[in-house]
Amino acid sequence: MPIVIEIVMMSVAAIMLAITKVHVDEVPKTPTLRAGVVAVIGIFGLAWLGDSFIAAHKDVIVPAIGDMAKMAPWTFAFGLFFASVLLYSQAATTRALMPLGIALGIPPQFLIAMFPSVNGYFFIPTYGSLIAAINFDLSGTTKIGKYVLNHSFMIPGLVATSVAVVTGLFLARIMF
Repeated sequence: MPIVIEIVMMSVAAIMLAITKVHVDEVPKTPTLRAGVVAVIGIFGLAWLGDSFIAAHKDVIVPAIGDMAKMAPWTFAFGLFFASVLLYSQAATTRALMPLGIALGIPPQFLIAMFPSVNGYFFIPTYGSLIAAINFDLSGTTKIGKYVLNHSFMIPGLVATSVAVVTGLFLARIMF
């Protein structure tokens, strides 16, 4: 399937170039392409780096999160969040830690309520879509701050994630 998708995408791009009569040598000079290439490099490079880090230190990270969650199961959401910061992937975080949550006996409705916390990849402004958004913004209002962790996505991301998890835990508590 990935090969078919690539063939279709390249064919559509070729058709668009032919129909619009754009000079092919001008395409790499556009801000959109440059931002997209930076984002792609950021996504693949950082996801690989994070996955390698977790794989190399899984024997330390997973038990630490497990010990924390045994004392207070709701803290498992923090483990999911910080693992996703390192892994840059909701799927990789879910694959790595949700079985631990099940093994710890955390009820499924609470694991589902904590699921929004696997979206912590915005925390460090190195994720491809964040880099692309900063590059696309011609007004200059979307930026990485002086201290790196005070970027334009920090407060909205933390608020959205916190509200989603707290609301999910509240609903899970009253419904089950």
